[in-house]
Amino acid sequence: MVYLDHAATTPMHSAAIEAMTTVLGTVGNASSLHTSGRAARRRIEESRELIADKLAARPSEVIFTAGGTESDNLAVKGIYWARRDTQPRHRRIVTTEVEHHAVLDSVTWLVEHEGAEVTWLPTAADGSVSAAGLREALQRHDDVALVSVMWANNEVGTVMPAAELAAVAAEFGVPMHSDAIQAVGQLPVDFGASGLSAMSVAAHKFGGPPGVGALLLRRDVSCVPLSHGGGQERDIRSGTPDVASAVGMAAAAQIAMDGLEPNSIRLQVLRDRLIEGVLATIDDVALNGAPNRLPGNAHFTFRGCEGDALLMLLDANGIECSTGSACTAGVPQPSHVLIAMGADPASARGSLRLSLGHTSVEADVDEVLRVLPGAVDRARRALLAAAGAGGVGG
Repeated sequence: MVYLDHAATTPMHSAAIEAMTTVLGTVGNASSLHTSGRAARRRIEESRELIADKLAARPSEVIFTAGGTESDNLAVKGIYWARRDTQPRHRRIVTTEVEHHAVLDSVTWLVEHEGAEVTWLPTAADGSVSAAGLREALQRHDDVALVSVMWANNEVGTVMPAAELAAVAAEFGVPMHSDAIQAVGQLPVDFGASGLSAMSVAAHKFGGPPGVGALLLRRDVSCVPLSHGGGQERDIRSGTPDVASAVGMAAAAQIAMDGLEPNSIRLQVLRDRLIEGVLATIDDVALNGAPNRLPGNAHFTFRGCEGDALLMLLDANGIECSTGSACTAGVPQPSHVLIAMGADPASARGSLRLSLGHTSVEADVDEVLRVLPGAVDRARRALLAAAGAGGVGG
């Protein structure tokens, strides 16, 4: 099997599995005062300190969550509520149309249920947004509660100028959140130097377990909690902490960040070979995203075929990847990211994301380049046949 869906979930590092397994054999609530409870608390705090060190943050800025989606929801809703509560006229969110749905749907919920307003930053054809675009938006609106722009796009891999954007937001006194879930483990991420107010991360993107993540939140940034209870995690995220998952996340963070530079270089070489091979062997194909892209990301549009059909043909040949489309109520929809980048819906449906990671090797690229041209040809012929049958019947 060739696994090229690391952007969805990358395999766990063996050291993270071992660390988790050891903790799973112990007992103790980290909020308890007895010996087992103190041991659990110590493991949580040691994990917090390690993650903070690898992301250049303070330990007190690391708030454990159940993953990236919760981190995004907590940042967008919590910071918005805090700003609105203290400054009622600040009801606007500035964000982009290429965000992950965890951010987009949080913003939409606030618009529909809390009376928030939203300003969309202009998106370039390569999926990027600019500091100039943010500055113009903040000059036009003096009621902004929050800016939220991802560090790197989860579909096309475009890397955003996060630090530049945060600097602009700071000029206007507006907190900025960034979904850095795809960036951590592939790019150097320095929370302290970034100037961000908040940043979301998820363990399963860099070799940790699914179901655990963190929101990095500066101490001077107010955030209203989504859930209430025991007051854990700075009284921002109540609930008994998952000690084993936190330990696994920390172990994975250490491996991913300590080996970041050589792994990123290795992935870039594999990615560029994959891109060059696809463009050289298949006609009518476009590479999506910016030249400044994630090391492991290659996102293509194959005109004249359906991405879902292509995905299943590849899967039947032992190659696992993903499309750039989402599925809502069983009806295929074109990628909202590609639409925001200016693609037409028909071509957007023919997209495919091939994402490499720490287990990827040259043989994986060889196999994709061997199988993909034939799969694209079959998918295109199938779409033509379906269109012809529809024309006859219609």
